[in-house]
Amino acid sequence: MRAARLIKMVLLLQSRPSMTAAELARELEVSERTVTRDAQALSEAGVPVYADRGRAGGYRLVGGYRTRLTGLARSEAEALFLSGVPGALREMGLEDAASAARLKVSAALLPSLRDAPDSAAQRFHLDAPAWFREPETPALLPAVARAVWGDHRVLARYRRGESEVERVLEPYGLVLKAGVWYLCARVAGAGSFRTYRIDRFGAVETLQERFTRDPEFDLPGHWAEQAERFARSILHAEVVVRLSPEGVRMLRYAVDPLAARQALSGPSEPDGAGWVTVTLRVESEEVAHGQLTALGAEAEVLAPQALRERFARDAARLAALYGDPRPRGRTNAGSDAG
Repeated sequence: MRAARLIKMVLLLQSRPSMTAAELARELEVSERTVTRDAQALSEAGVPVYADRGRAGGYRLVGGYRTRLTGLARSEAEALFLSGVPGALREMGLEDAASAARLKVSAALLPSLRDAPDSAAQRFHLDAPAWFREPETPALLPAVARAVWGDHRVLARYRRGESEVERVLEPYGLVLKAGVWYLCARVAGAGSFRTYRIDRFGAVETLQERFTRDPEFDLPGHWAEQAERFARSILHAEVVVRLSPEGVRMLRYAVDPLAARQALSGPSEPDGAGWVTVTLRVESEEVAHGQLTALGAEAEVLAPQALRERFARDAARLAALYGDPRPRGRTNAGSDAG
């Protein structure tokens, strides 16, 4: 533990002109007294750490000292490419590896480029979860992530409906979609790739046996194909909708993007007011009601008749509520009428 801290201290000092004891203590998560003892230990080991006294003082390396500890380990190099997603790194248990990698890269940079990590951090940040949703990290995610990075097979129990199944999986890759973690894996011996929600795993045991990756497997391509297949599988019903020009613009924000693209790929010719008629695939009439309500008066449901009647009832209720421009419950108390 102390050896790793001493290495990190050297790398910190190598990447900056000087650092105060308070700054080092904060970065190393120790007390300033421990920083003093560590600096003394480094000096005794031959690392030229110099302490400047006074209010503007601090610790620095003398004479442009460069450590040879800047070689990246494989796990650190892999984690470095994910350093733009700190939340995801933390959830996978790779935050320490990414931090060490960034320090090593910073230490290897020319002085004129030392501000590159901070500059990049101020220009790009990824916040993956959807709005108005508190993401929960699956308890088994770090174990699954370790198996993915190490190409280890896992014995996993997975909830499927009301039952639980057990499979030996070859975990190929992780996907974070709108705050939900998924595992793309191949069932051992089956050859087919499947996608699992990690929060539905009941147990995961990492096996000693490693698997050989298929060099043709493409994680982004696999995920895109699976996502489109899933979207198609749940769009069972059809709704015929008449849309205003504004409704056409808003449709992709209200319904499934794939369904919106398909609907708008072949609409009818615009009528005199610019409205078009489209056939929209939806999960169910119930879901369609909630989605199309968001379009308000920019959409008119033509079919099925039951859904059209439901919107007609909604419109009647809204007319009753808003027919009188005065808010309900308003009185004339305090008026000037005499």
